[in-house]
Amino acid sequence: MTYLLLSLPFLVLGLVAFSLRVAHTRRYAALTGIVAVILIVLTIIFDNLMVRAGLFGYREANHLGIWIGAIPIEDLFYPVVAVLLIPALWLTGRPRGLGVIAVVLSSSRPISWVNTAFPFGLAYLLSGRGVDWLFILGVLFFLIPYNIAMYGINDVFDYESDIRNPRKGGVEGAVVDRRHHSALLWASALTTIPFLVVLFAAGTWASAAWLALSVAAVVAYSAPGLRFKERPGLDAVTSSIHFSSPALVGATIAGHSPTAEFWVGVCAFLLWGMASQILGAVQDVRADREADLDSIATVLGARRATRLATVLYAAAAALVFVLPAPAWIVGTVSLAYVVNAARLWKVTDATCEKAHSAWVGFLVLNYITGAVVSMTLISVFLLPR
Repeated sequence: MTYLLLSLPFLVLGLVAFSLRVAHTRRYAALTGIVAVILIVLTIIFDNLMVRAGLFGYREANHLGIWIGAIPIEDLFYPVVAVLLIPALWLTGRPRGLGVIAVVLSSSRPISWVNTAFPFGLAYLLSGRGVDWLFILGVLFFLIPYNIAMYGINDVFDYESDIRNPRKGGVEGAVVDRRHHSALLWASALTTIPFLVVLFAAGTWASAAWLALSVAAVVAYSAPGLRFKERPGLDAVTSSIHFSSPALVGATIAGHSPTAEFWVGVCAFLLWGMASQILGAVQDVRADREADLDSIATVLGARRATRLATVLYAAAAALVFVLPAPAWIVGTVSLAYVVNAARLWKVTDATCEKAHSAWVGFLVLNYITGAVVSMTLISVFLLPR
């Protein structure tokens, strides 16, 4: 069977579903087009790299013979099918009883899933292990359930402040109706506990300790009585642990001892996470003060908090430059975070909302930096020399 015949039924299904549920909705259709272009470009880049690295290949007789670099054109069918089907299923499911599922997934910030799954997967592979069941389980856990819990708990207990925050309600944070709060907390528990049981049982004492820290930080950041997010200084550290701790779990779960270079990288990642939390808090200084909420930004003020974030970004980049080549490539790209924060060097409490542009820039930079990190690692560990 050729790749075209294998893909054709799914392409037809995707086109039909898209035409019935999405095409007539101008907003979703436009967004789908943008996402399709991004996915196709990324597929071309990374599939070419993986083919050239010898990870997989294609039989000559099974494709149309139209090549894009080292991959046949049929290789683009699966991102196209995904782009067609996912929004169609989303719009179809919501009015027919899947509303809770849609709420849970939107609350988990899908745009940020990769920020926690990637550190675990990368650290696991760098520890010397390959792609096995434990790798897949850990990546899946830190990709979806972990984010359901982290952001779900936050959305439930931040509801009163979120409904007053004009930034909430999109990719920067969901505003979950009260009637879904119970379901969101149940989903946070039910999706994470089975994974945690296996990860604790299959890991080491070191990975168990880091995993326990990771889960504790997720709960403590938002839960009543703890609310680390309202404890200036501790808010930035805890938020950064959310993203750096998966790497610590991945590096130790197979029983290997992390190298000195790994610890330097983790320290850089921790500083980067702290800087990012502080930068995100700057734009809410006035709103948080009006709501009587404390944060490191409300204590320092918008200007000093922005400058602290800039310094922490610079320190993180400096640590990356210490690592062996070609880490300098990643370090150079990381300087963009310094520039992005430094352009608000003179921001004031009265103009703190201007920091929102820097936060949007941060979200964009994450994907650019992630692509650079991925390609750099592929060039070091996979491509033939």
